[in-house]
Amino acid sequence: MSQITALERQKKNPRRVNVYLDGHFALGLDGVLAAELRVGQPLTEADLDRLAARDTVERAQARAVDFLARRPRSEAEVRQRLSQKGFAPVAIDQVLDRLRELNLVDDLAFARFWVENRLAFRPRGARGLEYELRQKGVAPAIIQQVLDDVPGDEATRAYRVARSRAERLAASAAPRPDFQRKLGGLLQRRGFDYESAREAIDQLWRDLALDSDEPA
Repeated sequence: MSQITALERQKKNPRRVNVYLDGHFALGLDGVLAAELRVGQPLTEADLDRLAARDTVERAQARAVDFLARRPRSEAEVRQRLSQKGFAPVAIDQVLDRLRELNLVDDLAFARFWVENRLAFRPRGARGLEYELRQKGVAPAIIQQVLDDVPGDEATRAYRVARSRAERLAASAAPRPDFQRKLGGLLQRRGFDYESAREAIDQLWRDLALDSDEPA
């Protein structure tokens, strides 16, 4: 059994404390954990292992909170980030448990944020939104719940997405096959289904009064 002989705050990171046992550096700890220690306190190897494990979780949580500060994230994104930083799965699991309790990770809230943001700034069709959320690791049931709550219909959203491109095509007197092909490609890339895209394109053709007598 060893004895704590010094507790010193790190110069480069005052939030961490160096622990010395029997005059030798043993490990660095988060300041909150180090506050539980005192000079002269005996520590076994098992005590050191427990402290090191708790410190790993504290460091992983700090990384996760910094990651979440930029924008909401899915649990899978947080897990992947911490794994990339070298944290073990057991520590990541503990961090995610804490973050759930603090409501800092919530895949339902994240999915709603993602969809609302997309619809406001870069609209996607349901298939496009579903694909993006799956890429973020969101469960299918949550994705479906959020998509079911999206207001309006798919064709109306497709119409809005394609309107400005349709006006440019109309200005250049694009023939109907080119009009349909180019708008169809745009809407397909944005994740709109075929029927909604076709309905929107036909409506745009009519609204822009483009050679309405030409057969489809």
